[in-house]
Amino acid sequence: MWQGTLTMKETTSKEKMLKKIRKALLEKRDNPYPNLEEASLYAEHEGFLDVLFAEQLSLVAGKFIFCEDEIQFIDNLLSLADEKGWRKIYCWEPPLQELLTHFEFPFYSTDTDFMKAEVGITLCESLIARNGSVMLSNGNGAGRRLSIYPPCHIVVAYASQLVPDLKDAFKQLKARYGTNLPSMISAVTGPSRTADIEKTLVLGAHGPKELIVFLLEG
Repeated sequence: MWQGTLTMKETTSKEKMLKKIRKALLEKRDNPYPNLEEASLYAEHEGFLDVLFAEQLSLVAGKFIFCEDEIQFIDNLLSLADEKGWRKIYCWEPPLQELLTHFEFPFYSTDTDFMKAEVGITLCESLIARNGSVMLSNGNGAGRRLSIYPPCHIVVAYASQLVPDLKDAFKQLKARYGTNLPSMISAVTGPSRTADIEKTLVLGAHGPKELIVFLLEG
């Protein structure tokens, strides 16, 4: 008897809750925040997107290097390659290849010995300041592999590619490609990582273990 009474009470309470939910779903209400999508959530950082991006990138174990021009970029890249002893550096995008060739920086322009690659250098679609993410696509010569396989991924970006949030990054994509969007679009937030095994953080588990972003002012 007691069990039956309890079950009836539970059923009654459940029915009441479901009725309230159905009623709420049927009621039409005005959106209390109609301009939320257009509102700027990070207005205080609008003039310092590079600083915000650098802060957020460092929080996810990425490295940020600011360069005033292409000469400073090459100088920093040479120093980094010498420090780390890199020899297998790959670059497949024509604009980057032209820049590196102009300054006689050695790199692989094809996928010869790609299984031994140490570094992949690519451009990007945009830099998302809010969370330090890099938006990539296969809409250029780098394709998919170059940003995924080598242990170190170097991204070369320009100040004009800095945006506050993800929605702004998609606006840039639509402005560039129109309706013919690339088949692969991804937002990379720091090096690849996992903590699946004994909750120990491991970098480079499913992709590059090092992400370095060079931001050029020009």
